[in-house]
Amino acid sequence: MSAMLRIRRTGLSGLACALLVLAAAPALTAGTLPEAVGGQPLPSLAPMLARVSPAVVNISSTSRHRVPINPFFSDPFFRQFFGIPDVPSRELVEQSLGSGVIVDAQHGYILTNIHVIAGATDIKVTLTDGRTFKATVIGADPQTDIAVIQIHARNLTALPLADSSKLRVGDFVVAIGDPFGLGQSATSGIISGLQRQDLRRNGVQNYIQTDASINPGNSGGALVNLAGQLVGINSMIYSPSGASAGLGFAIPSNLAASVMKQLIEHGRVVRGSLGVEAQDLTPRVAAALGIHASQGALITEVIPGSPAASAGLQPGDLVVSVDGKPVSDAQDLRNAQGLKPLGSTLQLGVERGNRHLEIDARLTANANVLQGALLDPRLAGASFVELPPDNDDQGYAGVGIDSVAPGSRAARNGLAAGDVLVGVNQVATPDLDALRRVFAMHPRRLQLALVRDSQFLQLEIGY
Repeated sequence: MSAMLRIRRTGLSGLACALLVLAAAPALTAGTLPEAVGGQPLPSLAPMLARVSPAVVNISSTSRHRVPINPFFSDPFFRQFFGIPDVPSRELVEQSLGSGVIVDAQHGYILTNIHVIAGATDIKVTLTDGRTFKATVIGADPQTDIAVIQIHARNLTALPLADSSKLRVGDFVVAIGDPFGLGQSATSGIISGLQRQDLRRNGVQNYIQTDASINPGNSGGALVNLAGQLVGINSMIYSPSGASAGLGFAIPSNLAASVMKQLIEHGRVVRGSLGVEAQDLTPRVAAALGIHASQGALITEVIPGSPAASAGLQPGDLVVSVDGKPVSDAQDLRNAQGLKPLGSTLQLGVERGNRHLEIDARLTANANVLQGALLDPRLAGASFVELPPDNDDQGYAGVGIDSVAPGSRAARNGLAAGDVLVGVNQVATPDLDALRRVFAMHPRRLQLALVRDSQFLQLEIGY
């Protein structure tokens, strides 16, 4: 079998980049900065970078999987028609380049992004002194795109974590990573915004926005303050061209630290849930329901026996605040649940008709089994479960189908025990919460993306 090699830069999904070599310009004399002003040397970031840089590493990951030589061979009906029992395939080798941050020198723990190591069969970490070590995955959290890997090495340098809740718009920061695989680089800027959301279609989002240049390969690298403390893990950029446009986003260090603690202790993150489904309040919905508020999270379903049900929440309630902070949409409510530790009590400000209520609800662990009939009648007979954390090593995240009752509607619609549901109507479903959110919109037509026996399938289900 022949092999193919494909290299991708993490952060922008394989967008091509070109390196422009410019002719050297003559040295300037007019306007050149002096070495000192008033006898005092000009400030420099060099001393801080000399301390911090050894803690930022290059991560190279390799994944190997077999792909059909011809896409028609993936179709079981095509193979049956032509009498081809097995799928002729070849090995596809993918290499991914990214960055990471050493946060525990004694144990060799490194923070990075999931998309830097997703599906990797081999992960190598290269330090600034040139040493290279094989890394193992401790745990990964798709909801935040945070992963923890570990190397066994001596004389490591770790970055201290700052309290990211104290960041202010305008604070100076430096982004450090390995853009385009050219070698470690540092760029400077300011905090442009805080608590950015709705940048991904699901998950817990609370991004720091910065204008420090972040490019492909910077994913998983460090965003530090001028004291050399870690304030964020660089995660993504917004750019119409593929290069830095001054819109970079990092996961706050407080959120990363909370996730890391659970990953190290348990291998996965257990979050609390109120047990509700919610949607954004639009002007049309507000007018139809006679709601005078302009924003909030509209409760569409309360799961029986959930903390929300025990607290007295009802479908039609509008959540306008959590712990005194305004809630503008359903994502705000999801973030409030995902960012709080399990067992926390949320103080909800709720509008119900012409009354304003203050309701306290305690977060309990998400149920790990969900019956399909509670989602949609077309899935009746199927039960969905959370997958173990090491399933992310397969290169996809989804919910497992634990069982399908023979003759049930789910069985007639093509679902089978052992399938992994990775998406519904082109929306990723990495966990049960994401699956509930998709079906809270009561879609009329279903397009299910499944993994069955390492093959991706699409099921179209109508009424």
